[in-house]
Amino acid sequence: MPMFLLIATLTLAQAQPGTGQAAPFTCWIRGPADKLAERPSPLDSIAVQLGGGTIKVCYGRPSARGRKVMGELVPFDEPWRLGANEATSINVPFAAEIAGVRVPPGTYTLYVIPSASKWQTVVNRGVQRWGVPINKEVRQADVGTGTVSTESLGAPVETLTLQFAPPAGNATELIVEWEKTRVRIPIRRASD
Repeated sequence: MPMFLLIATLTLAQAQPGTGQAAPFTCWIRGPADKLAERPSPLDSIAVQLGGGTIKVCYGRPSARGRKVMGELVPFDEPWRLGANEATSINVPFAAEIAGVRVPPGTYTLYVIPSASKWQTVVNRGVQRWGVPINKEVRQADVGTGTVSTESLGAPVETLTLQFAPPAGNATELIVEWEKTRVRIPIRRASD
């Protein structure tokens, strides 16, 4: 069966420079949209208003399903797509810093290289791609890397969950929780 590239209907308005009008930012998916419900790891998105614009993240939500996650399903010291299926993407409508990596307005993908005590968070220009492999070709599009510390959770989180912390001024955190691990990836609007 041929694979069709479609755009998910998860949309978000984003101002287009010079037009004064909003155009949608959509989560990219690979494959037929009518097959999304059959995936064991559903597509999800989150958004936050920050600094006069909206940041949006699109990601697949895998579940542990009795498996050990950190260090096994998600191996330590190897790149991981920070989700399932398509690469996890982030759209920022203004110049920003993601884990300390300065980026101009646009859409990027995120992946991480986790260890037990810290994660390297990688911002990548390669969008609209499947999440694996994260090979030499993919890594050539890396914009930069920041490091964040892990936190232990008291109760396990069955399904990978990404959420934004409430904004504080022009900053927020992308909070990642799965199994008994939490990381906070700082995001802020960059000053001009």
